Amino acid sequence: MPILVKDIMSKPVYKIEDNKTVQDAARKIKESRRGFLVVVKGKKPVGVLSDSDIIGRIVAGDKKPSKVKVKDVMTKYFVSINSDDDILSAVRKMKRGNVHRLPVIDNGKIVGVLSLTDVARTSPEMLDLLEYRLKMKETPPEATGVHTSGICDNCGDYVEDVKFVNDKWICEDCREDLGSES
Repeated sequence: MPILVKDIMSKPVYKIEDNKTVQDAARKIKESRRGFLVVVKGKKPVGVLSDSDIIGRIVAGDKKPSKVKVKDVMTKYFVSINSDDDILSAVRKMKRGNVHRLPVIDNGKIVGVLSLTDVARTSPEMLDLLEYRLKMKETPPEATGVHTSGICDNCGDYVEDVKFVNDKWICEDCREDLGSES
């Protein structure tokens, strides 16, 4: 039985209104000790803000945190996940979005945050598998003679034999479908 996001996500969710200052956000990030806030307008999530956003966009940009609004530096287009999704899907989304944390949103409401730290605490072997798969992408299996079971990057199914094709891990069914489209 897969581990679901709702089983391991962090609560409470630390939020900040989009019209607050970055200085307010920095204080809240420090208090939360999570390095991440969900930005809201009313109750609706409209963005995310991390400690690295503040460093990169404010500190390195030589701007005054007390003068800049959160809405002007937040990440407006963000990856989120549903609480009923499994953690493998969540980690896949993190990898594709190049993020370490995902807001968990059900029916437009923020219900939690899932981080790689949450996943590592619950399932360190999953992080080992991901690290292995990333290394394998650097050395395609055809070059090593290694084939592996895992998640097809095309259809999302877990299969016993995925192969590295065109910079993706693809199952046999999807390889056949891709071949017939040519």
